[in-house]
Amino acid sequence: MRITNQRSWLWSLGVVAIAGCSTSHDSINIGGGQTPDPVVLDIPVAYVRGPVPLPADLDDIDVRELGTVAEGSDLWLRARAAPDVPEQNITERVTGGLWSVRDVDASFDGNRLVFAMRMPLIPGAEESEQPTWNIWEYDRTTDVLRRVIASDLVAEEGNDVAPHFLPDGRIVFSSTRQRQAKAVLIDEGKPQFSAQDEDRNEHAYVLHVMSADGSGIRQISFNQSHDMDPSVLDDGRIVFSRWENASGSSIHLYTVNPDGSGLELLYGANSHVTGTGAGGAGTTPVQFLAPRPDENGRIVALLRPFLDTDLGGDPVTIDTAAFVEIQQTTLASSGLAGPAQTRLTTVDVRTDPGLSPGGRYSHVFPLRDGTGRLLVNWTICRLVDTVGRTLPCTPANLADPTLVAAPPLYGVWLYDPRDLTQRPILTPTEGLRYSDVVSLAPRTPLPAVILDAVPGIDYDPVLASENVGILNIKSVYDLDGADLAPGGIVALRDPAQATADQRPARFLRIEKAVGLPDDEVRDFRATAFGASGVGMREILGYAPIEPDGSVQVKLPAGVAFALGVLDANGRRLTPRHLNWMQVRAGEVLTCGGCHVPAGLQPTAPPAISHGRQGLFASVNPGAPTTGQPFPNTNAALFANQGETMAETRARISCQTDCAALLPSVDVLYDDVWTDPVAAGRPADASFSYRYNQLSTAAPTSATCQSTWSALCRITIHYPDHQHPLWSVPRLVLDAGGMVIADNTCISCHSPADAAGAVRVPAAQLDLSGGPSPDQADHLVSYRELLFTDNAQEVNMGALQDILVPGPPDPVTGLPTLVPVPVAPSMSAAGARASATFFSRFDAGGTHAGWLTPAEMRLIAEWLDIGGQYYNDPFMAPVN
Repeated sequence: MRITNQRSWLWSLGVVAIAGCSTSHDSINIGGGQTPDPVVLDIPVAYVRGPVPLPADLDDIDVRELGTVAEGSDLWLRARAAPDVPEQNITERVTGGLWSVRDVDASFDGNRLVFAMRMPLIPGAEESEQPTWNIWEYDRTTDVLRRVIASDLVAEEGNDVAPHFLPDGRIVFSSTRQRQAKAVLIDEGKPQFSAQDEDRNEHAYVLHVMSADGSGIRQISFNQSHDMDPSVLDDGRIVFSRWENASGSSIHLYTVNPDGSGLELLYGANSHVTGTGAGGAGTTPVQFLAPRPDENGRIVALLRPFLDTDLGGDPVTIDTAAFVEIQQTTLASSGLAGPAQTRLTTVDVRTDPGLSPGGRYSHVFPLRDGTGRLLVNWTICRLVDTVGRTLPCTPANLADPTLVAAPPLYGVWLYDPRDLTQRPILTPTEGLRYSDVVSLAPRTPLPAVILDAVPGIDYDPVLASENVGILNIKSVYDLDGADLAPGGIVALRDPAQATADQRPARFLRIEKAVGLPDDEVRDFRATAFGASGVGMREILGYAPIEPDGSVQVKLPAGVAFALGVLDANGRRLTPRHLNWMQVRAGEVLTCGGCHVPAGLQPTAPPAISHGRQGLFASVNPGAPTTGQPFPNTNAALFANQGETMAETRARISCQTDCAALLPSVDVLYDDVWTDPVAAGRPADASFSYRYNQLSTAAPTSATCQSTWSALCRITIHYPDHQHPLWSVPRLVLDAGGMVIADNTCISCHSPADAAGAVRVPAAQLDLSGGPSPDQADHLVSYRELLFTDNAQEVNMGALQDILVPGPPDPVTGLPTLVPVPVAPSMSAAGARASATFFSRFDAGGTHAGWLTPAEMRLIAEWLDIGGQYYNDPFMAPVN
């Protein structure tokens, strides 16, 4: 018999589906017949109601795609959280039922709602002509609905989503407008545009803050992919989900102050295999989404993969006060037993794609009323048979291959973890989806208010006037709280015990992400990236690493940067740092040390997280508390007690011009520490790798080579800066000026000799110019250096691939001939991954001295940032 009573069927099915399918968990009681809760009934609730996406579209909805949502949704309000209370459509007066609504939040006094709303898309229009997501506010005390940014021109500068009230009345939201990043583009001489995410799929959404009237919009985060779903912790910091796309494409939890200072990891960088089947083969990684604080100081978040889970996942609470990973504690909580995560429900919710017997949750809102209860959007698990009947997800039905998943049926529920009950507030309706439920109950106490830093009180106004902050690293030898300096930091920093040549870490390189425009701004070809998979990069500058491993250096404010630790040759020591950092103008960002790169961490126990204050004890606190601070060093540079060497050098330098804080586009070393008398040896020799030592074009301006500023960029393009090196004359002359050897690269590495006769290039490496036959957008030399090629030979006056017997043809069984591969001489993974190339030119190599140290440095830094063909999208050829 076909079931026609949808509502009564749903409640009975809810009990069957969850209680019946629960195996190792307690069941949850879902349905009517519960004793009315007068507290809950007096709480107003708001929610979004709209159509369920078509089944064909459900599997394509990705949490990393923020620009789309089903049209025809509206914001609704109920004066009391009960099924029989009439509901009010708040937005229909504007939308006519045709717009899209998402991302609802309530003010702390419960009187206002803020949300994102967008007009219907225009069929066939370019993206730049489409209506944008705007932030709207509804005041239920006056029944006034308004767009927060009144100006049409300003409102349409970008897509604004995920608004959240700050306790001082301002609004934090995620937006593609990228206001401060666009200002930097102007300073760089580029057109203004909103940069795309690192997948080049849509514009990157990053955090902005504005006043309640829509004025004073300021960008506060500078991620290269999305920063999503901000909310406010009790201490006033903003917590949000960050898509760290460059470091493995995962979404972790981060915090930042409302003025953009204090950005740091909060939780989850190495806890993504914590969902269904955690740790097992084929486990789908989960992401940490929609964080909100509960009344116990924990974070409520949804665990779900990027896609294929019917818009929902599994809610958890996370003890972020004590943990940075599921088993990794903060230093203050050492010894505390994990795990950090606790599932909010005991039903069988699956976080891997496919059916979930316990249904799924798409939204969770902690009531913070002392009960631990939550408002949730939840869908039951349902199946459809061949004649269209909906059936519960019982074990027998789940095992039936003729049954397929039914569309989700999200309603509004009240979940009480005390007795594991889930009461319906809004009956699910076939074809409709309820989402973004929030309570309008007043929240007390208010979170702390973190005011914007004040120049002259909270930071140096001179730094702000230069639009820079300061990065202060205590020691690069401090790796996750362990002193990994050869012989220890104390010995390595003492000139009487160690020379500069014994110190592995010598320089810090600061890299900057290059924003990429969409095709409407610049439809450049992907060949611009070349062999690199890390996008485009520029270099902001270099700073020396002091003997104790410390660094203190100025950095431009409001740009995404990453760091690399280099050896004396200017080559990166560790794998590329792929976490984007930032400083606010005037901010001093202090790091205890570095971390073990993800590629070098053991797989068990789980990888260790870094990037958050209070995780490790510093192993380089600075000078000892008694006795001479730094024995055997220059007496003029004696440190204050507790200072690192970098802090000492900066303090003394700032008595005049603070020159020691300035990075340089050149790689410079001077030994300012060794006292020859006290150390019993001469000072270490100074050296430099300067761009003005090149005979080819420098990748930065003459002004930046003279004086560094926050606008200085090192931008390397292969055809402009690398390829010309292969043609630089490298002649060896005798005493009479006669040429006795020609070490010019193309004199040997070209397909023809000086007389024009065809030949095999030396070492099968062709460094000549001209378009490559493999990729016409690249020069021959680029392809030969960074891509596998075929060995060649001269046959009848022409170069041809060498062919050797291969495996029999799998179809005919006949013999085959295959080319002989030649491995590339370089690797876009970095200079040290290109060791074979550099070994030829380093001391003792077959080509020693043929390239100058400055040229070697230029090649090394280009490879270390990814070996791209171009590092400016406006230099690349267009489609």
